[in-house]
Formats: sequence, structure tokens, C-alpha cells
Amino acid sequence: MGKKVKKEESPPKDVFDPLLIESKTPATVVLMLSSPENEVLAKACDALYKYASKGDENKVTLLGLGALEHLYKLLSHEDPLVRRNAVMVFGIMASNNDVKKLLRELDVTNALISQLAPEEDVVIHEFATLCLAHMAVEYTTKVKIFKQGGLEPLIRLLDSLDPDVQKNSLECIYLLVQDFQNRAAVRELNVIPPLLGLLESEYPVIQLLALQTLGVISKDRETRILLGENKGLDCLLNILENNELSDLHIETLAVLGNCLEDVHILQQIQLTGGLEKLLSFLEVSTVPDIQKNAAKAITKAAYDSEIRKILHCKEVEKFLLSLLDTNNDGVKVAACQAISAMCENIDSKRVLGLQGIPQLLQLLSSDNEEVKEAVVTALTNLTTANPRNTSVVAQAEGIEPLMSTLNAQRDGAISNAIAVLTNLSLQEPCHIRIQSRGIMSALVGPLRSTNSQVQSRAALAVAAFGCDAHARTELRNVGGLGPLVELLHSKNEEVRRNACWAVMVCGSDEPTAVELCRLGALDILEEINLSTRRRNKFSEAALEKLLDNNLPQKYSRMGYLSSSNIITNGFYDCGQVKHGGKFLSLEELSKQELTDRREIIFINAKPQENVVVEKVQDASPPVSRKSSREKLRKGKGKKEEEKPKEVIQITPGVQEEINLENSHWLPPPDFILMDYINDASKTILPLTTTREQVVALAQFVADKMGGAVEEEQLHNFCWELDMSAIEFELKSNIVPIGKIKRGTFYHRALLFKVIADRIGIGCSLVRGKYYRAWNEVKLVEYSPKGLLLPPQGYIVDVMCKPGCLLKQGTAKADRYKFI
Repeated sequence: MGKKVKKEESPPKDVFDPLLIESKTPATVVLMLSSPENEVLAKACDALYKYASKGDENKVTLLGLGALEHLYKLLSHEDPLVRRNAVMVFGIMASNNDVKKLLRELDVTNALISQLAPEEDVVIHEFATLCLAHMAVEYTTKVKIFKQGGLEPLIRLLDSLDPDVQKNSLECIYLLVQDFQNRAAVRELNVIPPLLGLLESEYPVIQLLALQTLGVISKDRETRILLGENKGLDCLLNILENNELSDLHIETLAVLGNCLEDVHILQQIQLTGGLEKLLSFLEVSTVPDIQKNAAKAITKAAYDSEIRKILHCKEVEKFLLSLLDTNNDGVKVAACQAISAMCENIDSKRVLGLQGIPQLLQLLSSDNEEVKEAVVTALTNLTTANPRNTSVVAQAEGIEPLMSTLNAQRDGAISNAIAVLTNLSLQEPCHIRIQSRGIMSALVGPLRSTNSQVQSRAALAVAAFGCDAHARTELRNVGGLGPLVELLHSKNEEVRRNACWAVMVCGSDEPTAVELCRLGALDILEEINLSTRRRNKFSEAALEKLLDNNLPQKYSRMGYLSSSNIITNGFYDCGQVKHGGKFLSLEELSKQELTDRREIIFINAKPQENVVVEKVQDASPPVSRKSSREKLRKGKGKKEEEKPKEVIQITPGVQEEINLENSHWLPPPDFILMDYINDASKTILPLTTTREQVVALAQFVADKMGGAVEEEQLHNFCWELDMSAIEFELKSNIVPIGKIKRGTFYHRALLFKVIADRIGIGCSLVRGKYYRAWNEVKLVEYSPKGLLLPPQGYIVDVMCKPGCLLKQGTAKADRYKFI
């Protein structure tokens, strides 16, 4: 597009065109800008325009000579020719960044906007809009143009007959509408009709700018409505149907993509047959940018549920799946993103899963990391809450490529690959296959990631796969528990919650629970649970689970073991640990020198052959202690606390016990304790009622630990000397409980709990103050009329009156805790 000023033949770049005064230096001409003569001013500006047109070096020269300050004053000159030539210099010089900086300091926008009045010369319009377009790149200038009312004259000039004015005004508007405030303003100034009119311009650059501007302002719903009311959709579809305008198809699709986000506009396009035209155009197009923009448009549109239904009815899934076979990575990425969006429609999810999952899995072998990320994101959406699609992934041999994707470079690819594998874990065959491929080892790296989404999904995967004992062992052996515990410190709520969940699951066996406690999980969880903001149900459950599977530490910290906390071989009581103190393992305690501190009581009754007690009823299969205890309690019906007649297997070694053989330090077996358990099994277990068993066991324990001690004689019961003698004999602070022949409250209560757990009597163990501890049991009572009453709690006296049951809440029971 040519300028309206007739250009003379340009002299060499370093030679200044002579004026009538025969001056050949720019400095002299700049001085002439202070002349009072209009003719001199006009010719000086014209000469400066020609000089500045030769290149950036000349513009910088004029900037250094102070030309802009003089020219700024001439923008308001009364002579039209002077004013026009001054504006021309501004327009040609504004392309230089240093010039633009000075123009902003001079605040020339208001003066330039005033030059856009309808009565001004078209050349002034051309160069004033050119200068504004150069300056509108910078945000502060956009704000000034908006505040100084520059939008209205710029929009008006879109109807100018001069293409250069149209182009410059349009470019300036395009830059201005990048700001949402200006988008609303141009909509109010009715910019849509002139923009649609410019789509028919004979100049491609104007058509392209008009489409780009429409692409920006159509992001607003109100503008899309106006576009539909002004028949803009028809104009856009006509461009797509015109092969001669193929260079505009990409930008046209971008505008239509914005329009598809509005369900009413999409329905309008559908009613006029425009949607079919659009999809037909997309199906035959092989231009990567068009395919990519089409997929992006579908992605935006698919966020609306009604639009997803319409797109599904038009079988848009086939088009998206066809894009996966293209050779362009950008198209594949856009197609995967559209597939992810369409998965929100359950029917689309089914179609895309059956037909698309095998294609997507093949793309996981791509060298393009962005493609991998988009693929696994689509697979995540396809397999979430959809067992059919997870089966398709497994059938298509997708587990191996998904496992390989855990080593991808992009965090999004890793997190979504973990999510897909977690979805697959809900199906038992897939769970087993994934676990056999070392999923726990593969998750160690993601657990150490700095990306919160990767951390969250990795912890969730640990929770999903940690239900299996072999998986927990694998995670423990490869050092995965350390980074999992570190995630408990996370400030991200989701990461912290999932980490607590994973710790809760992994703490289901004693070795893992012990290791988690050693790594500090218990202290962190206690700290979390003290905070009302950070605490959650999983943190509370995780703390309880760790303690329940690490009974030595639970008793040391909490001073309480419930009836469900079964004491097994390897348990030890080292006393109450102070808050913040370190809880030492038995092996660490064994390395300590003999001290005058409290002894460490150790339980180690190695498993013996099963002892079977025959009852009158016909034999039944062996049952666990828990189930036998339940049956014993439920069998108290016809007679008071009468027990059912059945065969019960009593196993001294019960539940999961510490693997003493694999320890570095092997504690000696407690043969005396084994005898205690065997004797109790033979003499106490056959008793008819639980009450009788509790009384007999209390008397049995008291008999083994020095007999009954009257309350008044407790101070004379010198158990400390005996304990010191045992420690000296063993040369160790660790004392097997069977070695204790004179035991006080906490020795007897522990022995009662150990034997009770072995023979199936439910009881709890409570630590008190001043060497006190006691056992609590619940016994079923009967009313005089034979009605079954709720269980009543009792404290078992094993010290002063062995076998005496003290009803909880009474003065006698409270006194027993402190005598």
C-alpha cells in the first residue's frame, strides 16, 4: 500500500537532502524547527521525514539532536502543512524503541488522538494511526489511549477509504483489545460491523488483522452474541468454503472455535447447516494448523455439557481419532486434549475408549515429550471411573508403556501415567500384573519429585498398591518410605492428605510400621493432628494405624493398649517416653550399658505346638484368636456366661510377629513365659465363663509374681532389689518377663495382658503414675429376670486381692489406680 506523499529519489543514506538554504546537516535542520516561518517549518519537517525514512541509525541521530521535542510542539501548529509533516515524522520514527520511550515520556498520545478528527487530512490519519499502533504495544500506552478516548476515532477510521488508514487503525485496535477492558469498550462502540466489512477487503493483510481482532474479542460471550446477530457466522463459514482464501482459514477457525463455546450459537450454526459444513471442511483438510486449531476449538466447546451432546451426535469422535494418525505432533497433542475434554460425555467416553485407547497407547512410544503428556492425560480421563476402558488398556498391553512413561521428562506425563496405573489397580488382575513389574520401585522417583501433582498422585498410588504385603516390603526395601514420610511435611493439602493415606495403608504390618516410626512419621502425624487446619481423617487414621502395628511404641507414647492390640513376641515395655524424646528399638537398647534406670521388660515366647482343647461338640476348623474370642463371648446364653462347646485352637505365637531370626540382635527365648502360657491354656481356658477365666488368670499372675500383697504392706514389698539382681545377673537392662518373681503393678498387669491375649480373653492395659498399671475387662451382666445387659467395665486386681473385679467408676476402682 503506497503512501500519499510523493517520494523523491532518495539520496545516499549518509547525505542530508539540501534545502533552499542549502543546509546539509540534520543538526541545522533541527534548529530550523524553531523558525517562526511556516514554509521553513514545513520544509524542515519534510526533510527530517526523508532522512528518518532511510534507517534506524538516522532516527537515533535525530533523537539525540532533540528533534522530537521540537516536533511535539508542532503537532498543534495552526498551519495544516506543518502539522501534517510533523505527524509524518512521528509516524516514521515511532518504530524505534528508544523513540517510543521518549514519546511516552512526552505523553504524545492525546495530541495524536486529536489528529484523528474527521476533518483532518488523510495523510495525518495515516501517520497518526501508524504512530499509535507502534506505541500500543506497551501496556501503559494502551491505558492512556483508552482513557483519552482514542477507541472511538480508531473504530470510525475502519470505514476510511484509505487502506493504509484502515490497516493502521485495525492494527492499533488489535493491540488494544488484548486488554479485557478495551474488549468491552469496543463492543459498546459497535466494532463488529466494520470488522465484518473488512473481511471483504481486497488486501489480505487487512482481512487477516480483522480476523485476528475478531479472534480476540470473540472470547467474550457478549461479543459472540453480537457476532451472531450481525450474521458474522455466515461470513466466517463462507471464508472456509472459499479455497482462494485458504490463507485465512486458520484464523477463521480460531474465531469459530470461540463461537462454539456458546451452546446457543452452536445450536444456531447447527440449525443453518453450518456445523455439518464445518465438520466436512475439517475432515478433508490436511493442513496441520487447521487440524490443530479445529481440535483446540472442540476442546474449548466441549467444556459445556450440552455442546458435548451435540458434538457426539455429529460423531466428532471419529474426526478426533483420525487426527491421531497424522504426522504432526502438534495436531496429535491438540487431538488428545480434545479427547480428554469429550470424555466428560459418557457416550463419547465409551466410543473413544473402545476405538482410541489402542491408538493412544501406540503414541506412548513417541520421542516427543509433549505428545506423551497429552496421551496419558487422555488415558487418565478415559479410565477414570470406567472399568470397561481400564480393561481395554490391559487387553491392549498398555501396562508396560505406562510403566515406561514413569521415566518421562515432563511432570504432567509422569503424574498422569501414575493416575492411569492407579485406575488400573482397581481391577485385581491388573493390580497383580502392575505390582509384579515393580510399581513400588518405580514410584520412589515420583515421590521425590518437587511437583505437587506428581507427589500427590504418587502417594495415592502407594495407597492403592500398598494393600499388598509384598508391595509394602518392596517399598520398604527400595527406600521408598523415606520420601513418603517427607511428603507429610507438604504445605499442599492434597499431597499431605494422600501421604497420610499412604502411610495409613503401609502401616498395616509391623515391620513397615516400625520403619515408618523410625523415619519420624509418628512425630509428624502427631504434629499434624494438633493443628485444626492441617488435620484430616487420614492423618488421624494413619497415626492410629502406626501405633496399632507398633505396640511397644504405642504403649510407650499413649500408655494404653486396647483389647484389640494383641501383644506378640518381640513386644517390650521401656516405660513412658517423654514428649519429643526418641523411641529406641530393642536392638539399640540392647547395646546400652547397664544403668540404674527402669528395666525394659521383654516378651518372647517362641511358638509352640498347637494346644487343642476338646469340648463335647463335634470338631470345627481351627479359628483365629479373634474369632474364637467372639464365639466365646456370643456363646453365653442359656446359662449365665455359659460357653459354647467347640474345638478351639490355641496358638502361643499369634498374628504377625517380629521376625526375630532376621534381627541383628537375637533376644533369648523366655521359656518360663512359655510355661506360663501353656499352664494357663490347660487350667484357665477350660473354665466355663469369662468372669471365671479373668479371676483365675489374675490369681495365676499374682502367684507367679510374689503373691498377694496387702495394701498396708505395699511399701515393704521390695521388688526393686529383686529387679536389680536380675539385671545384674543378665548384665543387661532388658529383662524377660518370666524372670520376674517379685513384680509390682505394672509387671503383673503386663503379664496378665500377655497371657490373656494368648488364651483369648479380651482385656486392655493401662499405664498409670508411680509404677502403676492395670487391666480393664468388659463382662456381660444379667438382670434378675435373665435379661442380657450391656457389658460392664471392670478393673482386675492382680496385686492386693488377686481376682477381685472392681467396677469402673467406683471409689474402689479409682483407689486401686493410686494406692
